[in-house]
Amino acid sequence: MNAPLPGTAERVFALFLGLEQQARKAGSTEQLAYAMVNDGQALFGFRHAALLIAGKVQALTGISVVEANAPFVAFVERAASALLKHGRLGEGHAVDLAQLDEQTRLDMNSLSAPHAFWLPLKNRRGETFGGLWLARDKPFAEAEQALLRQLADTYAHAWLALQPRKPWRMRWPRRKLLAVAAALSLLLLIPVRQSVLAPAEVVPLGGRVVAAPLDGVIAEFLVKPNQNVAAGDLLVRFDATSLKAQADVAERTLGVAEAELKANSQRAFADAESSARLDLLAARVEQKRAERDYARQLLARSEVRAERAGIAVFADAERLTGKPVQTGERLMQIADPTQAELRIELPVGDAIALQPGAEVALFLDSDPLNRHEARLERSAYEAQSTAAGQLAYRLDARFVDAPPRIGLRGTAKLFGDRAPLAYYLLRRPLAAARQSLGL
Repeated sequence: MNAPLPGTAERVFALFLGLEQQARKAGSTEQLAYAMVNDGQALFGFRHAALLIAGKVQALTGISVVEANAPFVAFVERAASALLKHGRLGEGHAVDLAQLDEQTRLDMNSLSAPHAFWLPLKNRRGETFGGLWLARDKPFAEAEQALLRQLADTYAHAWLALQPRKPWRMRWPRRKLLAVAAALSLLLLIPVRQSVLAPAEVVPLGGRVVAAPLDGVIAEFLVKPNQNVAAGDLLVRFDATSLKAQADVAERTLGVAEAELKANSQRAFADAESSARLDLLAARVEQKRAERDYARQLLARSEVRAERAGIAVFADAERLTGKPVQTGERLMQIADPTQAELRIELPVGDAIALQPGAEVALFLDSDPLNRHEARLERSAYEAQSTAAGQLAYRLDARFVDAPPRIGLRGTAKLFGDRAPLAYYLLRRPLAAARQSLGL
């Protein structure tokens, strides 16, 4: 005898039991979320489904990774917020478009299906912790809605089994809470020493700046960076081609003026006109002699020599060789390697009250484990723009012990006066709030 063929009800019931079985077999919330938004399509025929937990979309039909900023994700979360506003988030129902705002209705027409059903997920206390947004082209029948509500209980039970809610709540007595709050308040009043970090560099102390003595082109550097030099050593040589030509022309012009003066002096005894021109010619000779002397001085300046012994402090000779420079432009610095100070660039946003003699600790980038002690000597009143493009105050500090090598960079920690711990922690936020609010 042949078995009877199953009818529609039997097939629907079999599919429904299969959905419940898939939910209970899920080994993680990710597997369960995938089953919740995909496995029900065969039974309920929805176009797409979205799983929301705590108001955020966790899974979508046919999507492996949910993009938080996607238009459809934003639409579903906004629609759930509208249901919460109308108090309909805790009940399973067909979504009424009147409950949604105008923008959400427009998004539903373009991004979703005409008919949607909201299926809440609740815990054992009846509190809604999430839900399913189901959308398709035709309304959900009463029988389908009943099956969905039953399925929601299974999904909620499976979700809570995989990820039970463990809210952290303070259950201490009120007196104990007040005692803890008082202890924290006293802790915030503990005075601590203010400190701030700023970039710093070891620079020469009392060094002699070597500047360009004339307008010209640098022919060559005769020293290398950090090379020891003695007083009188040749440092830089300028291109003297035009200066030599000017000196030769001035010399010849002076010779012509002297010859003309001598000739007129000899004719002055017999020629009254020659006698009258003697003063003019003598003044011209003095003028030409001054021009010759100036040309010689310029020629002598084409070779720059060290005025004192020390080391030549500059970055790169190739950067200036062959480059035209102007009078007074800085070329290098001659410094004593044993005499150095610390130059600090303190950003305006990090500035604290610092007194002369304040403690400074330097940690070099090349040797971050060792600390070099220094004392603050000078603080600039006005902030200047640094090479990085930010405003900073220039601070100078003197090393307590032997200074590091000139040119080394690092981070300086400056110590100010003592202040309450609350002020130390909230100084930057308070300053930002005052700048934003204008208080």
